Amino acid sequence: MNDAQRRELQAIAREVRRHAVRMAGGGGCFLGASLSCADLVVYLYRHFLRVDPRRLDDRERDYLLLSKGHDVPALYGTLAELDFISRQRLANHLSPRDHLYWHPNRAIPGVEFHSGSLGHLLSVGMGIAYDVRLSHGRSRVVVLLGDGELDEGSIWEGLLVARAQGLTNLTLLVDRNGFQANVRTEELIPLEPLTDKFAAFGCAVRTVDGHDFDEIDRAFSDLPFAGGGPSVIIARTVRGCGLPSIEARADRWFCRLSPAEVTALLRELEGVAAAELESEPLMVR
Repeated sequence: MNDAQRRELQAIAREVRRHAVRMAGGGGCFLGASLSCADLVVYLYRHFLRVDPRRLDDRERDYLLLSKGHDVPALYGTLAELDFISRQRLANHLSPRDHLYWHPNRAIPGVEFHSGSLGHLLSVGMGIAYDVRLSHGRSRVVVLLGDGELDEGSIWEGLLVARAQGLTNLTLLVDRNGFQANVRTEELIPLEPLTDKFAAFGCAVRTVDGHDFDEIDRAFSDLPFAGGGPSVIIARTVRGCGLPSIEARADRWFCRLSPAEVTALLRELEGVAAAELESEPLMVR
């Protein structure tokens, strides 16, 4: 990944975070977890997935399934920045006039499947990956999972089938922010050693910094990993990333912000963005 590509992804991700903060006003949203996966969703839609907003029914497209559906503000913001939906439409969040709600809805262009109840979309992704293989297609399927979601037995049952069927066109991307709702994962139901657990189920596994676009890109560029089954990328992330005042806080899973709080967090985000820009020379594009 070159400097221009990296800086473009950083700029889009900052806009997505701004959108998420605004959506946390009014009726609120799952802000902390949305910010932890924002970089991942932006990378996928802007740099990895073969999907065209003008041809959403193309059978040769790639698929992203947001299994951790409560993080949909990151997806809404990305779809708006990349012209799947208008930026103005984000103002309809939680309005009865639209389908922009707390969980993904297929009425929103770019959303492949409804989600919300955790543990289900891996099986949906497996079905799509299997259909692609039967029809000799080239589509790739990425399922974005939360780490707390891994407590669901359906995830591990699905992996047994995915490995048995040799679904090498299927990738699990785990947002490993270390929290499940308002509790740390390792204090509730410990997941570690997570890499060994996935490997024991026949997956090839890599771990990356989920906020480092170069590391993310290197992992996705090597897909599918060796092993004859699904690939797993564990992205170590920070809940609330981009806003130091709410980072890694258990009480910032769901946020319902006042207008004053929205303004304050947007200013904080601008401060972080300015510091990032000052850390690198501007590139002429």
